Amino acid sequence: MMLAYIDPGSGSILLQVVLASMIGGVAMFWNKIKSLFVRKKPTQPEPPKSEP
Repeated sequence: MMLAYIDPGSGSILLQVVLASMIGGVAMFWNKIKSLFVRKKPTQPEPPKSEP
């Protein structure tokens, strides 16, 4: 029977990797995530310019 020993430092590193991956994913797709919650103001057509 083999037993594996995982010291507390390994758990800390694993937690850092998971959190960094989540934060990195949010940072990469921030504009797409933000566009889901923010409405764009409708653009008004510009009035035609009169030529002299």
